[in-house]
Amino acid sequence: MLDILIYLFENVYEQNKSEFLVDRDDLLGELIQAGFVETEIHKAITWIENLVELRNGGVQTHLQVSSMNSIRIYTEAEQFYINTECRGFLLFLEHINVLNIETREMAIARLIELENTDLDLDDIKWVILMVLFNVPNGEKAYSQMEELVQAKSHVHLH
Repeated sequence: MLDILIYLFENVYEQNKSEFLVDRDDLLGELIQAGFVETEIHKAITWIENLVELRNGGVQTHLQVSSMNSIRIYTEAEQFYINTECRGFLLFLEHINVLNIETREMAIARLIELENTDLDLDDIKWVILMVLFNVPNGEKAYSQMEELVQAKSHVHLH
């Protein structure tokens, strides 16, 4: 499913500079023609629709107080899908102000919905890029994340 999302992002949304608003019928035909499996296409389109819903409705978190000194504790299910390296990268992105609490929670929700236990840093970067693309007034964070996605060398966390 992630391959479909990246394909859509590179070939449809980013080129048009439009929000993640989808027309299932139009996309279904295009993606089938591109060689993707129909069941995975439906999952990917639903994933995008859920991303738009998160943006429009906000993210409901269990955080009562946000603080620069607080740290996100991941649930067992979140740890199952987001490995230690990727959780560290999310923390790094918070520290450099690419993600805030709301966009971090949006990214975590999108990553969990992929139901993929083999996500690596490149996958995480693409998902976060898609989330930031869909956030109003997030141009600066999107630009920073875009640089990280396109970077040839890996970011070293210390």
